[in-house]
Amino acid sequence: MATKIRLARAGAKKRPFYQIVVADGRSRRDGSFIENVGTYDPTKNPAVVKLKVEKAAAWLSKGAQPTDTVRQLLKNAGLLGKAPETAA
Repeated sequence: MATKIRLARAGAKKRPFYQIVVADGRSRRDGSFIENVGTYDPTKNPAVVKLKVEKAAAWLSKGAQPTDTVRQLLKNAGLLGKAPETAA
């Protein structure tokens, strides 16, 4: 089973809110998922990302593949690639 870490949309019309979930790659975008590992709210300025770092890292170590958007969120959180840049 190929697992993916991806966004599942929630919220009202024109007010998106996303859950960051681990799901089977064959399931629908808002369908069943295995585990919720965080939330993403793009309507706030700046966008708010709440991530359960331990759970996300565990799924990445098990081979779960993040989508492009989630990859950027994980990179900004410091889980992938280089750590986030600090203001100097």
